[in-house]
Amino acid sequence: MGCLFALFAGVFPRLGLFIIWIARPALVSAAFGSWIWPLLGIIFLPFATLIYVILYRPGVGLSNWDWFWVILAALLDITHWAASSTQRNQIPGYSRR
Repeated sequence: MGCLFALFAGVFPRLGLFIIWIARPALVSAAFGSWIWPLLGIIFLPFATLIYVILYRPGVGLSNWDWFWVILAALLDITHWAASSTQRNQIPGYSRR
């Protein structure tokens, strides 16, 4: 079941984070403390937020290698945003207004 969720969350990180938030709200609230940061994470950096929640350990936080994975996930999110904006210009008839 864990492998199925890992594949699912890798393809749909927003939905994976939402499922974790519904199934284990204590995990998300321990990682962030407020509901606004995970909500902003779902909107803007879903994969990085998902990795942060999965790697967070209460009382300890994140170690050096954990930050490496969060930063790598944030770079993947940023490249996704950049690729979607450049591909938008290739649509015939699309005008930037």
